[in-house]
Amino acid sequence: MSKSADIARLVRDRAGNQAPEYALILGSGLGHLAATVEGVAIPYSDLPGFPHAGVSGHVPKLVVGTLEGRRVAVLGGRAHYYESGRADVMRLPLEVLKDLGCENLVLTNAAGSLRDDMPPGSLMLLSDHIAFAGTNPLIGEPTDARFVPLGDAHHAGLRAALKAAATAEGVDLPEGVYCWFSGPSFETPAEIRAARVLGADAVGMSTVPEIILGRFLGLNCAAVSVITNMGAGLSDESISHEHTKAMAPLGAAKLEKVLRRFLRG
Repeated sequence: MSKSADIARLVRDRAGNQAPEYALILGSGLGHLAATVEGVAIPYSDLPGFPHAGVSGHVPKLVVGTLEGRRVAVLGGRAHYYESGRADVMRLPLEVLKDLGCENLVLTNAAGSLRDDMPPGSLMLLSDHIAFAGTNPLIGEPTDARFVPLGDAHHAGLRAALKAAATAEGVDLPEGVYCWFSGPSFETPAEIRAARVLGADAVGMSTVPEIILGRFLGLNCAAVSVITNMGAGLSDESISHEHTKAMAPLGAAKLEKVLRRFLRG
């Protein structure tokens, strides 16, 4: 039995055998959503091989239970490429979600905006992404499954459902292209200008490796960014991780409304 299958069995022993309909991965400042799930919270430290999710603002627990009448599995925090230099650092948690029977993955993140019409406090639904970090979580995968097509990386059906949920809640949810930078340093003004030329609408340090891994595992994927700042050189604000954590709740309240309506269907 594989390592992920062993962990999935451990999770089932604690949380029951019912497969989650949706999995959620929560970004900076959004971990509080995990506490709203009626179910069982399992610390990552109890799951062998799970990342420590050591970034402040993340909640390193897997919560399995019910949210808005749907069976969900929520990862309250993620590990990032910049913490270890491993782009595949979230592979094991995603494999566990797959082994639990999950088919749909919704990711959230904090991001910097490159558009004047998406100021801090806004949301952005990812329509596509650019892997500007220059690496890939499938490097080293020995099978031909590593050649993953990504034309449908951001699932049209999930995106449509999220858009419909936002409309029902009166929340603006423009779509845009997310550009993944490795971090942990923030982008320079020149890098922001380059990202805009390439067609990016927002920048961030996560999510893209998980989308690639999710598609590798056959999961339907969608992602929403909470805009916490403007990209470097686009405003006079001071960009920092503390600023990100302070601004994330502005959009998180909107995102929670959208996710709850999305789950209610």
